[in-house]
Amino acid sequence: MRRLLARLLPLRPGEAAPTLLATAYGFAILFAYYLLRPVRDEIGAADRGNLQLLWTAVFLVMLLAVPLYSAAVARLRRAVFIPLTNRFFAAHLVLFYLALLWLPETARPWIDRVFYVWVSVFALFVVAVFWGLIVDLFRDEQGERLFGFIAVGATLGGIAGSTTTALLATALPVFLLLLIAVLPLELAGRLGRALDRHAERTATLRREPPAPIGGSAWSGIGPVFGSPLLRRIALWILLMTFASTILYFVQSHLLGAAIVDRAARRVFLARVDLVVNVVTIAAQLLLTARVLACLGLGATLAVLPAVAALGFMVLGNVGGGVALAALLAVRVLYDSSRHALAKPAREVLFTRMTREQRYKSKAFIDAAVYRGGDLVSGWIYAGFGALGLGAAAIALIAAPVAVLWGVLGWQLGRMPVKQED
Repeated sequence: MRRLLARLLPLRPGEAAPTLLATAYGFAILFAYYLLRPVRDEIGAADRGNLQLLWTAVFLVMLLAVPLYSAAVARLRRAVFIPLTNRFFAAHLVLFYLALLWLPETARPWIDRVFYVWVSVFALFVVAVFWGLIVDLFRDEQGERLFGFIAVGATLGGIAGSTTTALLATALPVFLLLLIAVLPLELAGRLGRALDRHAERTATLRREPPAPIGGSAWSGIGPVFGSPLLRRIALWILLMTFASTILYFVQSHLLGAAIVDRAARRVFLARVDLVVNVVTIAAQLLLTARVLACLGLGATLAVLPAVAALGFMVLGNVGGGVALAALLAVRVLYDSSRHALAKPAREVLFTRMTREQRYKSKAFIDAAVYRGGDLVSGWIYAGFGALGLGAAAIALIAAPVAVLWGVLGWQLGRMPVKQED
């Protein structure tokens, strides 16, 4: 395995084992999420008239969840709170299973809405916890070489989850998909502990300092507003959520009108996710490390906005049956660029920060700021719709915003950052 990795990556002595453990951890997390994502998105398509209300609920839950997580991080060592977080969400999946099994059918619409909110919170939190651990373990120069490959594990997990859902969605009750997702969450917690033990035994990764991170439940929020770099990262995230929200709402409306059967929509969404992940893994294996090395962080962070701007221009100038096909093509390019290029490049920035910023400030940005951007963007989309604007017109309005987003990404990569170890 080391010889195979050496052909793909510029590995240095001692890096093979932690790289594989981190890759497996990412696989487990995204496998669990992509089992559940088509279920969530199908609920969104069925209840598309209330999407902005659901996203408001997601943001409010995030405002409560982030301080609770920060309080746990301040007091517990990473070998404890990483598995604890995954098991917390796994327990909720069991509760949803029991609710779907025992409550009457009349309660199903509200269970669906609560589940939609829960998955939206889960998706950001478990991924934020994963990357928080990774950027705490790996150093800056390791991140530029290895994060692209580590992200391959997450993409393979997405492929496995999407494939599993596509195969089982019509054969099994949706309840059982929830229970299946418990298993990779437990595996992810165990892999996180294994990474921490490896760091304590070797000098390859950063060891955890003896003292806990400390601080209060709110102490990770202040640096986001006080640090020029963190402020710009938060703004970059807000603009990304705007672009992603526009694409998501257009998808929900077009798909809800084009495909009536709910199980068929789940299968269709799972297959789209599968295509996205296949394209992403090819890019992660062949392009990520090379693009980061050749273009640098700034230009790499500008690639995704460029894809979004071009995609919005295309969506704004097509109509009829072609619009759905164009939307799917844009989503494949957009999502693969986001996972293969933008995500690893952004995570490298956090390897240079303090531990409190890596866990608390990062969680605030990746969870509360992200979902706050979703909320604002969702209401903006609803407002445009209330004014009588169609999907094509809204896409054209979003195009210049994506251009500004690209300029910000270029500037982010050029900012001086003090190395924190």
